Parts: sequence; C-alpha cells; structure tokens
Amino acid sequence: MTAPRTIKLTVNGTAYEKAVEPRLLLADFLRHTLGLTGTHVGCEHGVCGACTVMVDGDSMRSCLLFAVQLDGCGIETVEGLGTLRKLNPLQEAFREHGALQCGFCTPGMLMTATDLIRKYPLATDADIREGLSGNLCRCTGYEHIVRAIRAVVGPSREDGSMR
Repeated sequence: MTAPRTIKLTVNGTAYEKAVEPRLLLADFLRHTLGLTGTHVGCEHGVCGACTVMVDGDSMRSCLLFAVQLDGCGIETVEGLGTLRKLNPLQEAFREHGALQCGFCTPGMLMTATDLIRKYPLATDADIREGLSGNLCRCTGYEHIVRAIRAVVGPSREDGSMR
C-alpha cells in the first residue's frame, strides 16, 4: 500500500490542503472528501460525462483523474456556478427551458456547456450538439438542453455566417 500524499488545490475558489491516497479518483475526492456531491459518477469510464468538472479552465472527466494529479490546480464544479438563491445564467436557462428532467446528467452538461460557451462561438445548434456529444442524457432528448444553451449564447446562425 502506498502512503498518502498531501496535495494543495483550489476548488470553487477555496484552497484545500489534504492528504489523499494515490489511487483516489478526483470524483471521489470531490464527493467524499470535500462533500461536493453535485459531481455525479455514472459510467466510471469517462464515457457519459456526468462527472465533468473544469480543471484549470478545461472540462475534464473527474472519474478518469486521480486527485494527486491535480496538485496545484484550480477546479470548478457545478457548485461553483451559482447558488440556490442566485443561479448563474446557464443554470437559469436550464430551469426555464426544461433542460433538467431527472437531473443526473445536469451537472456534467452544465460544466461542459460552460466550457463550450467560454471557448467557442456556438454559431449554430449543430455546434452546440457537437460540443455536447460526449455527454449522455437519457431523459431530455437534448432539444431542451440545446435551447437552454442557445438562450445564453444568443441567436443561431444556421446559415453559418459570423455574428
């Protein structure tokens, strides 16, 4: 058995220094060590996207990362997007457009969509669908999710022209 390692990282703006087992997955660290249960664990193979978080500004699957790999990193989880009293615009759009359904995929969808909105123009709905293609939802059929994201990024340019 390998001895625990101490890591320092920032999660949702709060600095942490914790001793962790080298084999502890980031998803389990967030859920069980920090009590941030918004990050869901679905397939545990990086396929479903339910465990998506932001690591230093890039969306990543927390079920594929060991916590020790994130020493010195900044992590953003769904809990860092808004609060129950003040949802961020994307969370509010998900609520308004019925993009929630059972809610299991929602944290991963929100984090992936946050990454997409920050990095890409998302000129067409096809761009949004392609960006979400690594996240699985069994309830919504994606249409409501695409509408919610579209509401945040602005009108679609289905002809492909620039805004």
